[in-house]
Amino acid sequence: MNKIKILSDKFSNLDSFINEEKHNYLKASPYPHIVIKDFFDEKFLNEILESFPDLSKTTSSEHWKNKNEVKFGNNNYSSFPDKIKLFFDFLNSNQFLDFLQKLTSIKEKLVHDPELSGGGLHEIKKGGVLKIHTDFNRHPNLDLDRRINVLVYLNKNWKDSYGGHLELWDKNMSQCKKKILPSFNTMVIFSTTDFSNHGHPDPLNCPSEISRRSLALYYFSSGRPKNEIINKDKKNRTYFKNREGIKGDVDEKKENFKDFLRSFKFYKFMKSFEKKYIRRNKNK
Repeated sequence: MNKIKILSDKFSNLDSFINEEKHNYLKASPYPHIVIKDFFDEKFLNEILESFPDLSKTTSSEHWKNKNEVKFGNNNYSSFPDKIKLFFDFLNSNQFLDFLQKLTSIKEKLVHDPELSGGGLHEIKKGGVLKIHTDFNRHPNLDLDRRINVLVYLNKNWKDSYGGHLELWDKNMSQCKKKILPSFNTMVIFSTTDFSNHGHPDPLNCPSEISRRSLALYYFSSGRPKNEIINKDKKNRTYFKNREGIKGDVDEKKENFKDFLRSFKFYKFMKSFEKKYIRRNKNK
């Protein structure tokens, strides 16, 4: 059986690439990240694109339609086409985890997410948005900290006028520091903290017959630096944020009373019990 070629020839020596780029990753603005072009073998990624289902017609997909996000997603690994399963297996392999560990210089051991929580296949159609936000920082079911986002874009001949750029915003939400075109064979890797504001906040302007397609994977560790989190007692969820100068850009969910309750040990104990014994059993 022939070995499937996943990485492009220019990335045959990953250690050399890591040595060249790990410093740039840490120093990137507005937070640690890197954009890598043509990381994957073109023939292989073409097969991934051809296998990518229309998520609006897939029963295992979810559809979000509100002010903050209009998109489709599917994290049901068992429903993926075989070729896409193979790709996810590689992106969750020890080889790729080792690449991420060295590139990001994270000290705590990185592990993949067997549940693909919030990840998997993503698709946004004409008019869709994903407002600027920070992601949940803890795994919803496992006792792990979310550390790294990896996004792989599959959009051929994507024009700048279509929009859908991944925007990276500064800590204070006053300025977009970087815009990344979601073009075919572009991989974005960035550190996940309470300050990694990102999204594509303006409605997609592509033709109706095409869509913005991507794969999303998140990586975790047991423990993290304290300075990556604003308040460990805040609810573990996605926080959508207004861009400076745009009033009412997002629907902000206020939970002041619950945030107050989360500061008490008994509340923390009950939530830990629910996550460990009740929520986990539901997912079996």
